[in-house]
Amino acid sequence: MKNKNVHISTHPLILDKVSKIRDKKTSIRHFRELMSEISMLLGYEALASLKLKNTIVTTPIGKSKDKILDQEIILVAILRAALGMIDGVIKLCPDAKMAHIGIYRNENTLTPVRYYFKTPRRMKNNFVLLVDPMLATGGSAIESAKMLKERGANKICFLCLLAAQKGLNAFTKAHPDIPVFVAAVDKNLNNKGYIVPGLGDAGDRTFGTL
Repeated sequence: MKNKNVHISTHPLILDKVSKIRDKKTSIRHFRELMSEISMLLGYEALASLKLKNTIVTTPIGKSKDKILDQEIILVAILRAALGMIDGVIKLCPDAKMAHIGIYRNENTLTPVRYYFKTPRRMKNNFVLLVDPMLATGGSAIESAKMLKERGANKICFLCLLAAQKGLNAFTKAHPDIPVFVAAVDKNLNNKGYIVPGLGDAGDRTFGTL
């Protein structure tokens, strides 16, 4: 059964860029550019539910009834790989606040381990966009969303480049209230918890630490 809260992109530009970011021959520079571009395109869709309010704008000719944002935006990056996504999304909302979650996956148990958490003081009623390039087992994203809810966030949206079906199922089960926007979904994980065929380690490819 299709989950109405999961939005898998069918946009030609995104699908074309996904094929390029997967390619092992793609350079570090091009990988970064693609991550930023895909994130911006996905972010455009994810931010479509932002709240608006009425306003009056005085033009050189007269007055216009218009709409402006009525909700602050907080971008949340799961360190470190998600830093490569922020540049693209923040171009859409340059006044957005930033939060960072330091969390990594224990390679033996595949469970999330927290090490850093810094957010703006007020989270409630703001639009919180949680970003991470890969949703593999789902552990880090599930834990991050839990941390944000504990901090008061009640309007969260999750953005990722690639997801494994297993991780996507786990995330939506743990957080059925959070919309997910993803560029592509792969079926499998290998025995190390990496998405197959995936694109490799997004953090290592972004920062050149292969």
